[in-house]
Amino acid sequence: MKWQIKSGIIFIALALMGSAAFSVWSVYAENGRLTEKNAALNQSLSAQIALHNQQQARLKHLAEQDAQRLQELTYAKSEIDRLHSAALVHPERVYIKANCPAATTPAAPGMADAAGARPTDAAIRNYWLLRERIATTEQMIRGLQDYIQNQCQ
Repeated sequence: MKWQIKSGIIFIALALMGSAAFSVWSVYAENGRLTEKNAALNQSLSAQIALHNQQQARLKHLAEQDAQRLQELTYAKSEIDRLHSAALVHPERVYIKANCPAATTPAAPGMADAAGARPTDAAIRNYWLLRERIATTEQMIRGLQDYIQNQCQ
């Protein structure tokens, strides 16, 4: 009976050692799999960080361009306002370069040209409005051109 007990103990010990070896092997295999997965995730994270940094640099550059365009637009509008104010204070100093066709019919007799030709008030208001809109449109177009040249590569 002693040999049966000894063989039972040996069998149990071998089973425990086999179970422990299998446990160690499975933990080692899982560790290898997780190490590979970790390396892939680290590589993906590095790529995402580089992409994020590149995007942040592009956004910073766009913000700088936007600030420059806004500053130029503000300057253009202030210059238009200054010219408009000067034109209101001294209307006699406003000259409009225009080419008028020569009259084909003779002027009415007895009518003297007392004053030079002047644009209507509505035409003057529209002139200043158009100048402001042209300045705004110029800055928008320049901004779009800068965006296309720098960002759409």
